[in-house]
Amino acid sequence: MSRERTYVDEGAGRQWRSTIAAAQAGDRQALDELVEGWLPLVYNVVGRALNGHADVDDVVQETMLRAVDNLGSLRDPDSFRSWLVAIAMRQIRDRARRKQPAHLDESAAHEATDFAELTVLRLQLQGQRREVAEAVRWLDDEDRQLLSLWWLEVAGELTRRELAAAAGISRQHAAVRVQRVKERLETARGIVRALDGACPGLRELTARWNGRPDSVWRKRLARHIRGCGYCGDTREAVVPAERLLVGIALVPIPVGFTLSLAWGGKTAVAATAASVGWSAKVMAAITQPAVAVTAGATLVAGGAYVVTQTPQSPPRAAAPTTASTARPPAPTPPVSPTATLSPPSSPAPSPSQPRKTGLYGTVVDAVDKAPDPNAEPAALPHRRESGVTSTWGAKAVMQHRGEKVTLSGQGYVLVRWQISPQSRPGALVMPTWTGLKGRLFHVASGGGRRMDDTTGPDTTGMGGPDTGYTVLPDGTQQMWQNEYFYVDGSVTLNQNERGADYGVIVFPSTWEAAEKDVRTGPDQGAIRYGQVRDNGKDTAPVPQYVTRGTPADPATVPQRSRV
Repeated sequence: MSRERTYVDEGAGRQWRSTIAAAQAGDRQALDELVEGWLPLVYNVVGRALNGHADVDDVVQETMLRAVDNLGSLRDPDSFRSWLVAIAMRQIRDRARRKQPAHLDESAAHEATDFAELTVLRLQLQGQRREVAEAVRWLDDEDRQLLSLWWLEVAGELTRRELAAAAGISRQHAAVRVQRVKERLETARGIVRALDGACPGLRELTARWNGRPDSVWRKRLARHIRGCGYCGDTREAVVPAERLLVGIALVPIPVGFTLSLAWGGKTAVAATAASVGWSAKVMAAITQPAVAVTAGATLVAGGAYVVTQTPQSPPRAAAPTTASTARPPAPTPPVSPTATLSPPSSPAPSPSQPRKTGLYGTVVDAVDKAPDPNAEPAALPHRRESGVTSTWGAKAVMQHRGEKVTLSGQGYVLVRWQISPQSRPGALVMPTWTGLKGRLFHVASGGGRRMDDTTGPDTTGMGGPDTGYTVLPDGTQQMWQNEYFYVDGSVTLNQNERGADYGVIVFPSTWEAAEKDVRTGPDQGAIRYGQVRDNGKDTAPVPQYVTRGTPADPATVPQRSRV
């Protein structure tokens, strides 16, 4: 049975509607796909709530068993995600009630991998993002449970309604509790920051400490920090936790993690060789409910899911540091197009006789002006779509220099901008397109606003007098919230953050989505209508900063490359 999933922003449950319905009707393959696709999300919710306690595996297994057993009782497939997370939270609370306090400490907790450490190591977090992950150790069990949900809400994987439902409280009560958790998390971040410092008074205070976070030492350390001029002197601007949590991926399921589900007559997972990894279809399914998931597994007879390998994922570069905050990056030396670019070519018909491709498209030579807010865009030509695949799955969240995503196929791609002058203003080093094979066009701009549109009395999306401004290189087109491109071949988009803090989220998209976006105007709550750039021909605009070459440093791609 073929089940088509379409990515939509309204909620991951809708993506899986047909799969859930098929599983409820007894389709064994669909049931397998649900478990494979949603296991990483459940593992992260439970792992973060219990901070890697030895009971994590048991709680995850019990959650998935109950979800499988009660799937027939789910009336609305669109609510599957919140329903599944609510089951996980009930199992976490039930486990806490069954255990006596004496059983929850020392030996069992430290036999297991500390989840904060796992988050830092597996996602290669640095700077303030590492600080947030490590601060979780200092929270009480109840706060960690709510944080595990809020973390996913900030990352766009849960709504506030789903968070409240999973926690078993009203949305109003959820708002109050989340605010309290944020305050305690900031206190915990201060402790982590101080322990990384060199305060003589703090060293003397912690001489008797065994190194294990608990509520007693949290209060002692917090009291010291409040009264200490050394520990309280934060020279680096502290970025709010919610801004740092955006883009932190789900922690991949550890190698060797085993989930054994005795499903009886409900399903029978086909036996496979132990060396076989998840298929591309399954990997695509996993990345849909997650921010970004890398995991490998084998499905073995009897309903056991065993994680066996982790595919390579892009390394994460350092988060903001005092040095990078204090001064803008050195200007990139000018690079001759002829020195950087390889001869334009398309995929060769044979290894020995590559076939050259002539230049195409229009190179943008002048910065355009924002259209009138009420000016409706021209019609967006509908180019052929056979689908675009991404090495990051349905959503690539790129927040750090060195991250990249490769897009292949024929269709539309959305690049959504996140400019963060509050974190670090200054000169922005643009992302670049490298290794182009085929053609790439810049077809439309949307999102209801350009990033330089006014967002307050004296601020825009590029900054303001209080935070500072994000500054584009001379001659660079001002980006909109959403930028749409058309790929016919393959190309890699590189995140080149060096000065100003920014991120890009990359989605395979459709002509229909782009057309709807650019036609959403002021009367529908947007600042302005979008702008169509595509003329439907090979003379349509190509993006700035694109090359068929693969330079060692992607940031050196010339601004007006010719392809």
